Amino acid sequence: MNDNFQDESPKKDLGFVLALAALLLFSMMGVGIDFDEFFQHKEINIPTGYFYFIFLVDIIMILSVIFIYQYRKLAAYLFPAAVITHFLAHNFFLSTFLYTDVTNMFLYVSLGLFVIIPKWQFFK
Repeated sequence: MNDNFQDESPKKDLGFVLALAALLLFSMMGVGIDFDEFFQHKEINIPTGYFYFIFLVDIIMILSVIFIYQYRKLAAYLFPAAVITHFLAHNFFLSTFLYTDVTNMFLYVSLGLFVIIPKWQFFK
């Protein structure tokens, strides 16, 4: 892989930053949905314990985007796992289909990996 991207520099270019900004934007939109549900949890009968789990997953999503920016390999694996966990938790516990999570995974697989794979040699 180093031969294919030997002219790649460790400098964070505009495409890398914009792709991570898009991932962060859709992650924050998911957090906003979770806060809306938290403020209405008594009216729609969502147990409080669910929010400990879902906010932990939200924090992991946001931290993993930050750590991808800092070239950490674990974060590149942790981000899609957290997004899928977030999606499945909403689907299982609340029977809601979150398009923000689907869009986030699409962005990660398409835009994110176009900018992550060339810089993979700099990840620790």
